[in-house]
Amino acid sequence: MKTFRAVLRTVVTLVILWLTILWLAAPPRYILPTPLQVMAAFQRQPAYLFENALVTLAEILLGFVAGSLLGFTTALGIAASPRLGRLVWPVILVLQAFPVFVLAPLLVLWLGFGMASKVVMTTLIIFFPVASSFGDGLRRIDPDLIDATALTPATHWQTLRHIRLPLALPSLVSGLRVAAPLAPLGAVVGEWVGASAGLGFVMIQANARMQTDMVFAAMTILAALTLLLRYAMDWLAPRLTPWMRET
Repeated sequence: MKTFRAVLRTVVTLVILWLTILWLAAPPRYILPTPLQVMAAFQRQPAYLFENALVTLAEILLGFVAGSLLGFTTALGIAASPRLGRLVWPVILVLQAFPVFVLAPLLVLWLGFGMASKVVMTTLIIFFPVASSFGDGLRRIDPDLIDATALTPATHWQTLRHIRLPLALPSLVSGLRVAAPLAPLGAVVGEWVGASAGLGFVMIQANARMQTDMVFAAMTILAALTLLLRYAMDWLAPRLTPWMRET
């Protein structure tokens, strides 16, 4: 309920600011449409927007799951084998240094205009924060606790599974929370570069026809998907780490 009220207050504030800009600057409607024009765009082509929203949602969810699993597995593998980490982390850092707008055209060129290139793009964007956060959590376990396990018969793998992994889960959750709002970015950037469907495709087509109301309608749906994904992570967090529940 508190979250809903916060979102509602934010939406009301944005609409008031929007109307104020329209009243003070009076820009042409092809530059900044009114809220009523955006609502009319929803009513004019609801099926078109819904179908393309489903495409983008599928790309977001597939990329988010794939990126999360890949980041989790990579960080866990590096923690299990420090030698692997010395080889893998430099490659990860180099890939992270490339802007998404540089990678997107290459992925579209290699994988085509279909869903695959957008899913891979989203996977890469999700992978970096998840792998980095979870990897830091696995490395920053209290050394005294690790030293204490050396006095027991526990093997390296048992220590990783029963001690380091549970204690690093809050860092994994933090990484997922950071990554969640970035997932739609990967899908839409890929659609901007080249696609035949999706909300990014809708924006490009509407912008070329100067249908700004349709661009804002697609942006509204994308914002809603982003919020839903973030709130899903907030709902999942206390279930992954029940001992860390906030009061």
